[in-house]
Amino acid sequence: MEIKVHLTDHPKQKTPDAELGFGKVFTDHMFTMDWDKQHGWHDAQIIPFGNISLSPACNVFHYSQETFEGLKAYRTADGHIQLFRPEENFKRLNNSNARLAMPTLDVDFCVKALKQLVEIDKDWVPHSEGHSLYIRPFCIATEPNLGAHNTTMVKFIIILSPVGAYYASGLNPVNIYVEPRYVRAVRGGTGFAKTGGNYAASMLAQEEAGAQGFSQVLWLDGVEQKYIEEVGAMNVFFVLGDEVVTPELRGSILPGITRKSVIELLKHWGYKVSERRITVDELMEAYKEGKFTEMFGSGTAAVISPVGLLRYKDFDMKLTDGKIGELSQKLYDELTAIQWGKKPDPFGWVVPVC
Repeated sequence: MEIKVHLTDHPKQKTPDAELGFGKVFTDHMFTMDWDKQHGWHDAQIIPFGNISLSPACNVFHYSQETFEGLKAYRTADGHIQLFRPEENFKRLNNSNARLAMPTLDVDFCVKALKQLVEIDKDWVPHSEGHSLYIRPFCIATEPNLGAHNTTMVKFIIILSPVGAYYASGLNPVNIYVEPRYVRAVRGGTGFAKTGGNYAASMLAQEEAGAQGFSQVLWLDGVEQKYIEEVGAMNVFFVLGDEVVTPELRGSILPGITRKSVIELLKHWGYKVSERRITVDELMEAYKEGKFTEMFGSGTAAVISPVGLLRYKDFDMKLTDGKIGELSQKLYDELTAIQWGKKPDPFGWVVPVC
């Protein structure tokens, strides 16, 4: 499919890197493409960034039929721009679309379109250490019909946002609160899909945890409420003796791209890695025995997020003396070095743009 390009006549003034936050500044252009039952995917184009016009009766507003992804583009020291495993994000978007009863996309075409969009807006990719260009592809159901049935119209959009360093004050451990009451997802539901409803369901618990001084909520399974699942927008890992454990993918947690990269990297280094069910009771017992020594989250935004305190009800598990753990630091250093082109990529994860 041909991608039509319409460049803006009014390029925006770029925000200085030092003033960038997260997701508040957007580049000059975006990619859009439409789907309907009669024509399939069509009208692929790169156009000036701007508002979109939708009927207030669209399915997305009433039945939350939408999916999204998050990845980044990085500027290397020599000025080149590269992506990190973009095909994995579009594969996951297809899995999410299938679960939300929306059409899937051609992965290779999506990567091609993304590369073209990033190259057009390449001057927006920050130059400063730790800064990057955040990429948000998403699909929304646009049929204007209040009937509770599957949509016959979908819009796919990619927008770009230059973002600052995730850790403004350094890679400091965060405090995590295990949620004992609310649940976010169950197997057979939409937990494995990246869809807004999952995030909306987590916001009340996140707000309550924040009021108690905690950065994130660690979710338990939605049936027995004893098995560890994930933290907010991150997957989680635990160092238990000589084993690194992460909850297995059973349909209720997001299959993270960074999670997958961490597992592959740990196995490459020779670590014992287990993807299995793990209870909060097992964690507490391991902590009492001195075997639970480190915990970290993984995700696109933070890459690696070390945990310094984990609380379950009235039991606190203090880890690594409030400092980043040895393995967390090693993983963060290696992954970010590959992403920013500071080290060779032996895995074929990096996709050059320009």
